Amino acid sequence: MSVTVKNPGLSEIDERCIETIRFLSMEGVQKANAGHPGMPMGMASAAYVLWTKYIKQNPSNPRWHNRDRFVLSAGHGSMLLYSLLHLTGYDITLDDLKSFRQWGSKTPGHPEYEPDRGIEVTTGPLGQGVSNAVGMAIAQKYIANHFNRDGFPIIDYNIYVIASDGDLQEGVASEAGSLAGHLGLDNLIVVYDDNHISIDGSTDLSFTEDRAKRFEAYGWNVLVVEGDGNDMAAFEKAMENAKAEKQRPTIIKFRSHIAFGSPNKQDTAGAHGTPLGDDEIRLIKEKFGWDPEKSFYVPDEVKTHMQKVQAEGKKAQAAWDKLFAGYAKKYPELAAQFEDAAAGRLPVDLDKILPAFEPGSSLATRKASGKVLAELMPKMPLILGGSADLTPSNNTRWPDAKDFQKDARDGRYLRYGIREHAMGAIMNGISVSGLARAFGGTFLVFSDYMRGAIRVAALSKYPTIFVFTHDSIGIGEDGPTHQPVEHFPALRAIPNLLVIRPADANETAQAWKYALEHRDGPVALLLTRQGCPVLDQDKYASAANLSKGAYVLWHGLPAREGITAKMAVPRDRHATPDVLLLATGSEVSVALGAAEALAKEGIVAQVVSMPCWELFEKQSQKYKNSVIPPAVKARIGIEAGVELGWHKYLGEKGLFIGMSSFGASAPGKVCFEKYGITAENVVKAAKKSMANSD
Repeated sequence: MSVTVKNPGLSEIDERCIETIRFLSMEGVQKANAGHPGMPMGMASAAYVLWTKYIKQNPSNPRWHNRDRFVLSAGHGSMLLYSLLHLTGYDITLDDLKSFRQWGSKTPGHPEYEPDRGIEVTTGPLGQGVSNAVGMAIAQKYIANHFNRDGFPIIDYNIYVIASDGDLQEGVASEAGSLAGHLGLDNLIVVYDDNHISIDGSTDLSFTEDRAKRFEAYGWNVLVVEGDGNDMAAFEKAMENAKAEKQRPTIIKFRSHIAFGSPNKQDTAGAHGTPLGDDEIRLIKEKFGWDPEKSFYVPDEVKTHMQKVQAEGKKAQAAWDKLFAGYAKKYPELAAQFEDAAAGRLPVDLDKILPAFEPGSSLATRKASGKVLAELMPKMPLILGGSADLTPSNNTRWPDAKDFQKDARDGRYLRYGIREHAMGAIMNGISVSGLARAFGGTFLVFSDYMRGAIRVAALSKYPTIFVFTHDSIGIGEDGPTHQPVEHFPALRAIPNLLVIRPADANETAQAWKYALEHRDGPVALLLTRQGCPVLDQDKYASAANLSKGAYVLWHGLPAREGITAKMAVPRDRHATPDVLLLATGSEVSVALGAAEALAKEGIVAQVVSMPCWELFEKQSQKYKNSVIPPAVKARIGIEAGVELGWHKYLGEKGLFIGMSSFGASAPGKVCFEKYGITAENVVKAAKKSMANSD
């Protein structure tokens, strides 16, 4: 048994707890025969002190709104977090530690968002976690400013991060760090695990700049703790400095040693992502005076000591509950707003304030989106908007919106700068705050830069709203570098992401309604630069059908006496369509033009608007068959992107009108004509498909 206190600032029981964390971590990896043992072993001391002395938490209520947030951005070291969660009473059992990385376990290889178990965000791709933390810090500053009143600091939590060399090398973290320094997010404390090792070997192979000076240049408070990763007196001094800082975010450059305590593998790249082996684990236990025959062993004194976190957490929340009760009595309207937000209830009935757009005009859906935001955002104080330096183009800023800045914590509009990578991850951090939610805009072609954040949002079901404008070759003169053609299917390929491409202004309004009411995952809105005709909802089906993902917009009956325009909507079924015209976004108007031309020739073309394939797939088979009748084999898909994904709707006889190459630099209308995305071409294709279907 370990009985000697070896490290400054640590008692004997502290040492015992830290060793327990180390051993649980390396044993979990060993049993799984996969994982990263070195990082948890090297950071066990700092994580233990951070977890037990600084982080305000209540394991009995992991969703307590005023808890401090902890982000293990170095997610490969997940056993460190799981061990801490288990020892302090969260819903992670010893059996869960033993089933690390196994099918159906609560302990996957990298932490996955599960706030009921104390896991604040999904941290897989390096750099995402520390960037999420910047969003969390922004959300805390805004929420505190919005709700707190003199004598009632109901929101005063901090955000703590453990980040790795890999996190700091990823560009997304650099972008986020730059913005965090600009915004002076003094509620953000990052502990940088400076262990000098990555998968390839020493970080000196590729990572030699002065990281401290880099973050000083970003405007951070930079502190350095040298040693072997166990001088907790120095670490606590740095933590006190960080908590006292009131102008800047803090990064603590903490020198650690990967696989600390391993006789043969400390400070080696092999300890990064490979189990240590049973023989090495035996040597480590013997070195620290532990019984090598005992595995996943938690001494009784460690259990008792670590349970103090839960007792202190209950006490802290009880004090907060009392504070909130007094707050609710003095500020009942704010308290009600707080509780509504916590329950996911919107503050307004969107149907009552959603703008309606009159037919007869042409309006870009990005501009329609801006008009919708102008009506909704003043009444939705916990939605934060923003743009990656494309505000005038994205139309994401509503009139009278105030910028969120270092000296304006009441601002709701975020100027992300030209930092698309960080914007996506930061929005995710805002959207997991439990009270606030984020949307942000850029051009669709730059969704590639944000893909990591979009994917994590979908995986984790964050309710983030991604606004992508300039959605096709219709943007024109900027040319193929800025004209997205493969991006529709690329986004649709992400599970649990709703990709909505509205046809006109009224579908855009309905898209926003759906996005704001949807809480079970992210939404991507794809919006045009060019004008789209506002469709007459007396002539065509209601845009409210957008909630079904796809719907029959117009049943193109041949013109004849006794048939009115209103009868040519889906309710009229006395004419079986000869051909189906399926389209999204701005190409819906192209389909309508073709349907009208076909109607003059006595051909019944059923026009289907398909703004969201994912929602359509959730409908009943009966409904889907009513929109795309299986018996009608002649089908045309129309979309100003590549064909990938369309086959399941077009079948063997259908044809696609769209792109098979990159675009070109020319006016948008010219691009559509040159690439054949016209009503005339749709008519030709419809006749060809009908002939093939006979």
